[in-house]
Amino acid sequence: MEIPPKSPDGSEKSPPSRELITSRTGSTLCMSSRSESVWTSSSRSKWEIYHKPVIVVSVGAALFLFGTVIISLSCFLKDKKNIFKMSGPAFLSLGLMLLVCGLVWIPIIRKKQKQRQKSQFLQSLKSFFFN
Repeated sequence: MEIPPKSPDGSEKSPPSRELITSRTGSTLCMSSRSESVWTSSSRSKWEIYHKPVIVVSVGAALFLFGTVIISLSCFLKDKKNIFKMSGPAFLSLGLMLLVCGLVWIPIIRKKQKQRQKSQFLQSLKSFFFN
């Protein structure tokens, strides 16, 4: 009968190997990884590529317009003027921030798409000449 090895400090024995649960993380990681060949083989629509920045730009524009309306209301309404003066610029700045972030995000995605197309072209050339 095998005697299980003792731990480094000698106080406890390690559990027998038959009680250890085998790990399947290696095979799970391989199945769930995003390899280039899987994701680049299917073409994605423009909406799938640009939906997040379009949503951010839309929300930013809506908040910007809402802030503009609140600021203009503070000029016309005399009661509760302090509330409008405090919340108007907050919505205005938040909307402008989201609008600019979304507008900057779109060229970044375009650049990544071009780089991915160049990379696919170079990979196909390499496979053609070296295989």
